[in-house]
Amino acid sequence: MSVEQVPIAVPAAPLLAAAQVTHTGRPKRHLARRVARSWQLYLLLVPPAAYTVIFLYWPLYGLQIAFRNYSVALGISGSPWVGTANLRQFVNSFEFWTVIRNTLILNGYQLVALFPLPIILAILLNTVRSRRYSRTVQMITYAPHFISTVVVVGMVIMLFSPDGGIINQAIGGLGGQQQDFLSDTWFRHTYVWSGAWQTLGYSAIIYLAALSGVDPELHEAARVDGANMVRRIWHIDLPGILPVMVVVLILNMGSMLSTGFEKVLLMQNPLNLSVSEVIDTYSYRVAFVSPLPQYSYAAAISLFQSVMGLCLLVSANWLARRATRESLF
Repeated sequence: MSVEQVPIAVPAAPLLAAAQVTHTGRPKRHLARRVARSWQLYLLLVPPAAYTVIFLYWPLYGLQIAFRNYSVALGISGSPWVGTANLRQFVNSFEFWTVIRNTLILNGYQLVALFPLPIILAILLNTVRSRRYSRTVQMITYAPHFISTVVVVGMVIMLFSPDGGIINQAIGGLGGQQQDFLSDTWFRHTYVWSGAWQTLGYSAIIYLAALSGVDPELHEAARVDGANMVRRIWHIDLPGILPVMVVVLILNMGSMLSTGFEKVLLMQNPLNLSVSEVIDTYSYRVAFVSPLPQYSYAAAISLFQSVMGLCLLVSANWLARRATRESLF
């Protein structure tokens, strides 16, 4: 046997140790070098990370209130454990289906009415050739977003009041019958379309940003082929913003059980309570307005709302991925 054919035995332990050093030591050294080289960026990451931990994750400790008979005197850990009794109480209560129905109808109406409007506004603004006109319209439609919800509700009450409201005065002046727009018949329409006025322009910003990423050469090629504006919008603009539309729709579906709590509460009155009592306002009344506050019961209602919202979000994401091959995750 020649010298080249003689096998050389090498102990396995040193090789294994060297491999471990190679695979575990280098990444740590590289990570330390990256942190040292870009320590300013990592320092900027500290405040949002601390905010997330303190205000978003640490309060999850209080979720156990929903499974206890919470008492302020005994504290969270000292209150007796009751399991899912509070959840069963809510599901079996006579108001369960009423608040679920009101929440779904109000949010469904709002989704159907308000989801396409920002898309239409963004496309119209994107097709306007006059920049001055486009910016003027944007400023006018953006402005209501920065008005406080309390002020918006006050404006709605003043405009639509049956006693001296401008809208009812105009209806009476034209010979029509004055209406109470905050009654159970008109409450949902007033809520949704006042929300459209407040949020329409600001919601269109994300679609305008998506439209700015559409390649202008596609429009030039379509013009050469003789495509009119409607065909260009249908075959170029809408497919270009489809991923953004899907993401926004999925997020809206995830919040189907969560309404604008402040606005609904401020617009409520004894005449519309049968259609305006939603999950958010019901849990608020149980916890803070009831003569005997039931904090555990209210926490169980909010937990039920969050879990159902998560289920709706995952389901909407799955359906969107199957239908359009676009999804949030």
